[in-house]
Amino acid sequence: MNLSQTVLGIEFGNPTVLASGILGITSSTWKDVAKKGAGGITTKSLWAKEHKGHPNPTIIETEHWMLNAVGLPDAGPAKAQEEIGDYMKDHPVPLIANIVAGQIDEFAKAAEGIVPLGPDAFEVNISCPNVEDEFGKPFACSAPDAAKVTAAVKKIVGDIPMFVKLSPNVDNIGEIAKACQEAGADGFTVINTVGPGMAIDLRSRMPILANKVGGLSGPAIKPIAVKCIADVYAATDGKCPIIGTGGVYTGEDALELMLAGATLIGIGSAVARHGAEVFADVCEGMQYWCTNEGIDNIADLVGGMHKELASRNA
Repeated sequence: MNLSQTVLGIEFGNPTVLASGILGITSSTWKDVAKKGAGGITTKSLWAKEHKGHPNPTIIETEHWMLNAVGLPDAGPAKAQEEIGDYMKDHPVPLIANIVAGQIDEFAKAAEGIVPLGPDAFEVNISCPNVEDEFGKPFACSAPDAAKVTAAVKKIVGDIPMFVKLSPNVDNIGEIAKACQEAGADGFTVINTVGPGMAIDLRSRMPILANKVGGLSGPAIKPIAVKCIADVYAATDGKCPIIGTGGVYTGEDALELMLAGATLIGIGSAVARHGAEVFADVCEGMQYWCTNEGIDNIADLVGGMHKELASRNA
């Protein structure tokens, strides 16, 4: 059973990718995650200059969901260049550099500082819902704005593949994906967190998070992720690979996102809850299911739902 895939010219030993924001801080951590079974690594969100993020508490978790209001902290470009530079010397699995900004020109500036380090790909985070108080509505909420960011970053990264990270908090995610595709996006990450949401402490009668609200992730959002992935796959005619992210805890979760149209599978909240060993567990689950179903190549499942619907409607 072959779990490897070639995506935009990049070789992944298996479809699992560490999602941005979970353990994606240092070179040594990335290498450890790769050793434990991840097929690829996404860095935490990198800014063009230092960004403080939100004060604690920043995370609350139950078995069903996680609320996160970390606020995308970053020590700045010098630290990012140090960690990425060190990782790329050994480069055990592909590295995707996630960049974020509050203004369009700052996205380009963030990318400019990372390009010389030779990451395998970029992920452009235009969709974080827990920094709205600082920067307003995410660029991912507007097709024209999303396209402008895409074009600006693509001009800087050139031939390096670029995934645009989309938000589920929109009326028509397919429309936004199409605009980004036309502006130069090579692929997409679908989805970012849902919300923002809020949790209240019963005794103090106050929001638990210092930021009051945070992005919702974990098992509860998987059905939303599946729908959004299917919409983006259909809107882009299956021509742009998708890193499907949202609620993946098992091999069968991962396969469901692939049938919706994902090529790679981002895993975040499950890593926070169960540790980096979850990558090997998810791969083992995929392998077991595919072997039982007589599937020889994992790539054959990508977009399988769309193909099945088309054959039944023919």
